[in-house]
Amino acid sequence: MLAIKKLRVEFGARVIFKDLSFTIMPKERISFAGHNGAGKSTLMKCIGGELEANGGEISKPKDCKIGYLPQEGIHIHGISLWDETESAFGEAKIIQDQIDKLSEQLTTMDSSTDEYLELLYKIGDLDIALEHFDPNTIKPRVESVLVGLGFKRSDFTRDCAEFSGGWQMRIAMAKLFLQEPAVLLLDEPTNHLDIDSQTWMEQYLFNYSGAIIIISHDLALLDALTKRTIAFAHGKAEEYAGNYSYYLTESKLRKEILVKAYHTQRKEIEKTKQFIERFRAKASKATQAQSRIKQLEKVELIVLEQDDAVMNFTFPSPPPSGQSVAKLEDASKAYGKLNIFSGFDFEVERGERLAIVGPNGAGKSTFCRLITGQEDPDFGTYTLGQKSAISFFSQNHADELDPERSVIETCEAVASAKNAPLVRNILGCFLFRGDDVFKKVGVLSGGERSRVALVCMLIQPANFLILDEPTNHLDVQSQAVLQRALAEYPGAYLIVSHNRSFLDPIVTKTLEFRPGESPQIYHGNVTYYLDKKADEKAASKGISRTPSKPTLSSLASSSTPATTVVKGPKLSRKEQRKLEAKKRQKRNNVLKPLQDEFSALEHTISQLEAKKAALTAEMSSAEVMADPKKTQTASEAYQKLTTKLDNAISRWSKLSEEIEALEASIS
Repeated sequence: MLAIKKLRVEFGARVIFKDLSFTIMPKERISFAGHNGAGKSTLMKCIGGELEANGGEISKPKDCKIGYLPQEGIHIHGISLWDETESAFGEAKIIQDQIDKLSEQLTTMDSSTDEYLELLYKIGDLDIALEHFDPNTIKPRVESVLVGLGFKRSDFTRDCAEFSGGWQMRIAMAKLFLQEPAVLLLDEPTNHLDIDSQTWMEQYLFNYSGAIIIISHDLALLDALTKRTIAFAHGKAEEYAGNYSYYLTESKLRKEILVKAYHTQRKEIEKTKQFIERFRAKASKATQAQSRIKQLEKVELIVLEQDDAVMNFTFPSPPPSGQSVAKLEDASKAYGKLNIFSGFDFEVERGERLAIVGPNGAGKSTFCRLITGQEDPDFGTYTLGQKSAISFFSQNHADELDPERSVIETCEAVASAKNAPLVRNILGCFLFRGDDVFKKVGVLSGGERSRVALVCMLIQPANFLILDEPTNHLDVQSQAVLQRALAEYPGAYLIVSHNRSFLDPIVTKTLEFRPGESPQIYHGNVTYYLDKKADEKAASKGISRTPSKPTLSSLASSSTPATTVVKGPKLSRKEQRKLEAKKRQKRNNVLKPLQDEFSALEHTISQLEAKKAALTAEMSSAEVMADPKKTQTASEAYQKLTTKLDNAISRWSKLSEEIEALEASIS
């Protein structure tokens, strides 16, 4: 369907890629992989017609439409949201206008003439062409896509200029989806979506009828959607017949094979050189020596490309905090008629790791400002822990950087004297290497400025971090660096993000915000939260959702099927006692193991709470607080203990519900 042949792109002396060739077949799902700057977005722009290559060609059939969604730079104004999105069906409107115009002409013509019949046939052909668009479904299709991407129906009449950059990208995405091009090019489509919109988009892409080429740092999305990966590095591209996880495994294997072949070749070359040096002066061996020299000249040397150095970053040692880091009590917040939440109680304790999710406009950012003390609640109280030191990363911070300062000057200005020597290393972790650190902030792209703001936040010693969409402009390598650092970080943090593959290994709770509803806490990571939401949605519709793993509730329903009460003769007292005994036996067989586990859990919870109280007292002692090593050890022990206690309470709560359900079904 689409063929890339010997494509070459270069910027000045730098060759992005050369002799690049591959084909894209109908309905294929392809991801472009590689670090930032490797050429992924550049190639996508070439395929989308946004950038002209220096050599080679891109060939496609005449009727093959290509749709391209860039990372940023969409600015729409002077038209309503509905009209802009509906313009995706511009071709259908043109056909309808032609039909209307020709139909009007038809009323003025003599029906017995040849011209009348020709016009009638032409209108018939246009009607057939219009059927492809199914005009009756255009309005519901537009509405479905807009709502799916998070727009409210009250937004439909608003001018596009009223929407922020992230929402502008959603408008472009909606229009692109409705156009249904044969090849869909998506460059980081999840960057501006909340978790609900991302879930909707993923489902839409799974069912999409055309081919999809995607660049994304959301590894969960890539693994679920794509079946082929093209990886870019060092001006070359390699194909892998699988998703991102397959690419990681296979690329490692290919590298190992290449290294072995390289060393084998080096040994053979060394042997040949030794032979030449030994016998080139002897007349009897001169011919053989010359033959070996010619062989060496023809050898195609295996070149080992230097892997991009993967740097590791650790947070500066945070100052010790108290048990309570920050607290909201009976807090209420509203903007005009929009009530964010009311009577909300929430406390962040030392070492807690929370993900914050929910649709845009539900109150996530407001909550972050309240919990950091940047904004006061309308009612209720906010208390910051006595020893709490906050560091907050917001997307807005990128816009507040001084454009006249260099990258390194900007970061060194906020670093402490102790951390100043670490600035270059940390910048390297986030893709500012070599002379890049001397660039002025004013010449950086939006993504680069965002990374500078993130580095500025990370190098400040703090025991409470709030990160608002920290991975939006990070490649997979940089995400892994930040993820590892957060996993080892002893302080508390809240992360606003929808990136499951980033969040799942490092968060233990998920806080959900919903417009018009009280915030809800889920004692698990984001995948756990999504499973729970799916269960709740299925239950509300009366649908029995099959869980991924057997649960006690599924065991109860399968072991105790519903029975139909049939009227019959009255049982004798002996028969009734016998039946009741069987019921008791069945009840004991099913319930006793669960009740035993329930009692054991209560005992475990009691012990863990006692240990937690003792450890809290120990951490507050002058001896521990004066010794950083002891503080670190105690903090790590406290975090492990808290995780165990949370898991035990969560299991206790579930078990309680299951026992109640079983008792009701057996009685």
